[in-house]
Amino acid sequence: MKTDIILCGVGGQGILSIATIIGEAAMKENLYIKQAEVHGMSQRGGDVQSNLRLSSQPIASDLIPKGQADVIISMEPMEALRYLPYLSKNGWIITSSTPFVNIPNYPDMERINADLSGIDNVIMIDIEHLAKDNGVPRSANVILLGAAQKALGIEYEKIEDAIRRVFGRKGDAVVDANIKALAIGKEAQR
Repeated sequence: MKTDIILCGVGGQGILSIATIIGEAAMKENLYIKQAEVHGMSQRGGDVQSNLRLSSQPIASDLIPKGQADVIISMEPMEALRYLPYLSKNGWIITSSTPFVNIPNYPDMERINADLSGIDNVIMIDIEHLAKDNGVPRSANVILLGAAQKALGIEYEKIEDAIRRVFGRKGDAVVDANIKALAIGKEAQR
């Protein structure tokens, strides 16, 4: 088993929380894991990116080469396109459809949608809308994780358990909200 994942978005969207959950689930699967993060100007709305490599065999490098990412999970559609050169031929993009317009020359959504529609394996969902409508507004990132679960190759229950461990110290309400968000994402990608 080998899965190379690029997680990307804008500072404050929960990219590193998703990486922590996936990493925790992978460790319980006895997988090897390597992670590298780029925070950039994340506190000022800049991009955040994480390379997450999972394997049943030892991993030499924590960086994913161009053309080798199995999955790109993006909290923001333009960021998904930024990392497109890293996507493998049969790789998946799981992205939010809601733009985070933080720059004056943000591309037109029609252009972004056209670029994404030219890719074979894309799941694009409005996680912000789903989060608000389902009473979990702070868990949009976990909705996206739920939509990506099958592409990750990690059992759903293992991700649920990881959420319990990662958020357990924050109390039952936070754990329950994130478990609910994971289920919403799983259902939305069908």
